[in-house]
Amino acid sequence: MIWKTILFVLMSFVIIAGITFPIVPQPKVWYEFPIIPGLEEKAKIIFFHVPTAWLSVLAFLMAMIYGIKYLRNRNIDDDLKSSAALQIGMMFTILATITGSIWAKFTWGSFWHWDPRETSIFILLLIYGSLLALRSAVDNEDKRASLSAVYSIIAFLTVPFFIFIMPRIMVGLHPGSMELDPVTGKAVQGTSPVIDFKMNANMRIVFFISLFTFTILYFWMYQLRYKTLIIKDKISKKII
Repeated sequence: MIWKTILFVLMSFVIIAGITFPIVPQPKVWYEFPIIPGLEEKAKIIFFHVPTAWLSVLAFLMAMIYGIKYLRNRNIDDDLKSSAALQIGMMFTILATITGSIWAKFTWGSFWHWDPRETSIFILLLIYGSLLALRSAVDNEDKRASLSAVYSIIAFLTVPFFIFIMPRIMVGLHPGSMELDPVTGKAVQGTSPVIDFKMNANMRIVFFISLFTFTILYFWMYQLRYKTLIIKDKISKKII
């Protein structure tokens, strides 16, 4: 299919750009990126780290939406769609954690600092990991679907706070965080090059292409997982 070819081409471009496009003091051509003090070459991980975090939010949103649909219609197909989104979302949350830890190691010296963003994604892993455990612990199909639907709705209510609000109102190391004023000791809006991270036009183009490409990848993986869950559900019912 044509969209698979497009996905391959775009993903190849993102990978090549993220690995080979140079960081220079004064970019003169479209494939050059500016130096960001404190990050340098490490800044390019944003093309992979941020999209995985974005897809986590998208997947958990879809899990909630299909959970709501299940509670309204009691159609087990909606539960399968919610489950597929949940599983893919967990995968991308783990990938976001791994890429973020690698970034932290080379930027701040260790893999983990309990920075607000690291803490928030760890909490989300616990919340949604518990949902996966709940689903595997309940054998009754209808009960499992109902409990999962309610859980996914409540769980997603925490996502905007942990992803978008908490990291921006607390002192941290990530871009967008607050930082301590050395004079007053109070938390102020971050102004250091790392915290006040700004992309130039070249980086923004590659960044948004990356977001778009990873989103296509997500929907492809989601459809594959959803289809496998349908097959698994049919097989289990035949065995029973």
